Amino acid sequence: MKAAVFLERDGILNRYVPGRASPDAPTRLEQFSVIEEVKPALQRLKDAGFLLLVATVQPGISRGELSRNELDLMHRVLKHKLPVDEILLCCSDDPTHPCHKPQPGLFMEAAFKWGLDLDRCYVISDKWQDAKAAQVAGCTSVMVRSPWVGTDHHDFVVADLEAAVKKIVDLTQHPVHCAAAS
Repeated sequence: MKAAVFLERDGILNRYVPGRASPDAPTRLEQFSVIEEVKPALQRLKDAGFLLLVATVQPGISRGELSRNELDLMHRVLKHKLPVDEILLCCSDDPTHPCHKPQPGLFMEAAFKWGLDLDRCYVISDKWQDAKAAQVAGCTSVMVRSPWVGTDHHDFVVADLEAAVKKIVDLTQHPVHCAAAS
């Protein structure tokens, strides 16, 4: 079975729309700014044997704030600039929908499609919803410090994507084993 790193799109791979108090996702291609400096870090994950899967919730589609064509253009740009294997998408505005994080549906869908062992998978994000979905799915969450990390369960909180990649590579090269009590 394979291992993957699930990456939140907004705030990790592309910049938020500037000038707003909350983390707003771009709704037009001209607002979409890929953080190209993350490419070497992502390549280190690929070199370590991980699939790179973007898991993103874009409720602007169901709200009519974002066209599917515009979103597809953004994702084409993202895949052209960064070494990601697939972009998993939830367009629902309903937080109870199975694919809307903090529900684990996107991770479960990917596990089925790619033959993943979720216990060997990681989630990198800056939002508590991803950490919760990771916990439910059995993945390890490596959260990038932000105002949206929240106070719920996180496996690790680090300074930035570079530190998240280092943590994941270190954990896979030096796994922690627990001895059974006798």
